[in-house]
Amino acid sequence: MLLLALDTATPAVTVALHDGTRVLAESRQVDARRHGELLLPAVDRVLAEAGRKLDEVSDIVVGVGPGPYTGLRVGLVTAATFGAALGVPVHGLCTLDGLAYASGLTEPFLVATDARRKEVYWARYAASPSPGHHPSTSGSAAPRSITRLTEPAVDRPADLADQVAGVPAVGAGALLYDTVFTGVRREAPEHQSAAALAELAAGKLAAGEELLPPQPLYLRRPDAQVPANYKVVTPR
Repeated sequence: MLLLALDTATPAVTVALHDGTRVLAESRQVDARRHGELLLPAVDRVLAEAGRKLDEVSDIVVGVGPGPYTGLRVGLVTAATFGAALGVPVHGLCTLDGLAYASGLTEPFLVATDARRKEVYWARYAASPSPGHHPSTSGSAAPRSITRLTEPAVDRPADLADQVAGVPAVGAGALLYDTVFTGVRREAPEHQSAAALAELAAGKLAAGEELLPPQPLYLRRPDAQVPANYKVVTPR
């Protein structure tokens, strides 16, 4: 296996290469406005660092969100293009699952990312510790397994106050609204890591688990919409 993982559902443009045993290389740059500009150079950089060629890749995994429309599409379209060009399968994973895996937490916890519009994408998780686990190149102490207990959702933090107060929480959304997510763990990763996503995917694939289709998980309509009074003008 040579797994290429990428995710653009958060402000992090992140890419990693995994050989089925360990992460060979990772790139992560945080810039919410330059996903399209940064992604392909990151792929080239990761391949060069690992000393591998793109045509050696056997599988591609991509974060399917939830995330803002424009950034999320960059990763999904790139993954689909690589998959078609190389003739290899493209697998999807929930972006929140990657953050949960990277957190290192073993008690029940939350993941929350910034959904803009004063909202967060979030989900609840449980995890099992991994005795003797060796951190990946991202420096994360990932648990052996994670279980998402709820479907990803998008909500205003104030509406979640009674549910999330005091519960361990990770991610940029929890940090941004720390008066609501009072159990936020500031030492945990703020944004997505493709290294964690790759480790999670490699483990699932090795166990014969079926991953998600590489389809976007938006949870709401895109920010850019056709005005309500817009009139279509067609030539006579």
